[in-house]
Amino acid sequence: MQNSEAMALSAALLAVAGDLTQRIHDGVTARGFTDLRPAHGFAFARLAPDGATVTDLAAHLGVTKQAASQLVDEVVRKGYAERRPHPQDARARLVVLTERGWACTRAAEEAAAEVVGVWAGLLGEREVRALGERLARIAPYGPIRPAW
Repeated sequence: MQNSEAMALSAALLAVAGDLTQRIHDGVTARGFTDLRPAHGFAFARLAPDGATVTDLAAHLGVTKQAASQLVDEVVRKGYAERRPHPQDARARLVVLTERGWACTRAAEEAAAEVVGVWAGLLGEREVRALGERLARIAPYGPIRPAW
């Protein structure tokens, strides 16, 4: 692959990722969650399974513990998450989604499905599945971080 082709592919992937992030955010906003930024969605993705500590969240987002703590303060204040005692570490607090946080997460999933549905309309269901499989083969394992 020529350098110019690699740059064109890189640009296309970055454009798709940025567009997907924005469309999911727009879908979340349209569903009534108007007080969030896309960065909150990246945090919710880490909190959703079983909660996380501020340290876990900082590593996931690629930010300092202070920045993650500020983000947690914000989503707690807005009612999307709450702090609980950590079940294995008495010194730590576990940040978990509230029902409002889960509702927002479901709204993001619905918005993502709508975007992928548009892709299926353009490329066909089979091609979108193949694209997903190919991207999964080359995608790095680990957190999905926002492009700050």
